[in-house]
Amino acid sequence: MIREITPDELREALDTRAPLTIVDVRPSDERAEWSIPGSLHVDAYTSLRAGDRSVLSGFAATLAKDIPIVTVCAKGRTSLLAAEALQDAGFTVMSLTGGMAAWTGAWNTADVALPPHARVRVIQVRRIGKGCLSYIVGSDAHAAVIDPSVDPAVYLDLAHQQGWTITAVLDTHVHADHVTRAYELADRCQATVYLPRQTRVQRPHTALEDEQTIEVGSSTLRAMRTPGHTHESTCYVVDDVAVCSGDTLFLNTVGRPDLAATDADEPRLRAAALFDSLHERLLPLRDDIVVMPGHASAALPFDGVALAAPLGEVRAALKLAALRETEFVDAVLSRIPPTPPNHLQIVRINEGKEALPADLVSLEAGANRCAISA
Repeated sequence: MIREITPDELREALDTRAPLTIVDVRPSDERAEWSIPGSLHVDAYTSLRAGDRSVLSGFAATLAKDIPIVTVCAKGRTSLLAAEALQDAGFTVMSLTGGMAAWTGAWNTADVALPPHARVRVIQVRRIGKGCLSYIVGSDAHAAVIDPSVDPAVYLDLAHQQGWTITAVLDTHVHADHVTRAYELADRCQATVYLPRQTRVQRPHTALEDEQTIEVGSSTLRAMRTPGHTHESTCYVVDDVAVCSGDTLFLNTVGRPDLAATDADEPRLRAAALFDSLHERLLPLRDDIVVMPGHASAALPFDGVALAAPLGEVRAALKLAALRETEFVDAVLSRIPPTPPNHLQIVRINEGKEALPADLVSLEAGANRCAISA
């Protein structure tokens, strides 16, 4: 009998740095898109499905017998075959329940390093199975959550640990890679949902105008309209010490302008708007303002180090910043990654135009593809 380990159990084990060897047996092309931090890889899927265990023989010789193994595949079926083979070879083995599809909900946290004079604390909540980044902004006894993408209980528990009450929940834009947890979270803590002003979302919310502010304890969130990734994309400047940049600005690239476009010309128009948002709104901010992006392009380790950087460093790393507008637009449009699966359905759900499906895991499975290649 093969023991299974749930994504939550594996997340807790990695968070506490328990000794584990994670063996990913998916095909190489699937692993290339997303993997568990620190995992080893052997392309064993085809062989194992055909009943051939020999592909694991040489690989097993490199593994330590005294460290438990967790096998991983796409949906938790082939990993059971791998676990059985390794168990028969004398290893202690578990199979990840639901595979990488279920792992998309896994998360960890890191404190964002802010300038010494900051009066606010920011916790980055990292959905490591998908690369979505959200933020809890805490000041005095209050907190705001920006771009929630994991189980609302995570934010509630983290806020409770800090003695914060969540009073505001915000999204930077209408997301296309994950179903927003803003409404469920707000319902559970009687907070207000804030969205950038637009005409897309049919669910109740409070609309934010450009430059409008929200008080969180003794701190302030200022809405900065930055269209480009979407028409309504908005960044939130935190006390002039940090900026939650959503999918507009990452640490060395920018957001794609094509998702859910209504016609063939819209991506080019959005890319031009993105150029203006960067050069007129974001890049002129002070060098020491910390950029807190909305996504990561690779799985983040359990190291407690936030994916964030001072704007001065981001500006230097952003090669696109040196281009003229026409060059920028052409470069952005030429670097758009493959369209993510189910993104139109996710958009409709986030707009309140379609109900949640019974199988949310399958809907959200897969890495995010919100950024253009750097």
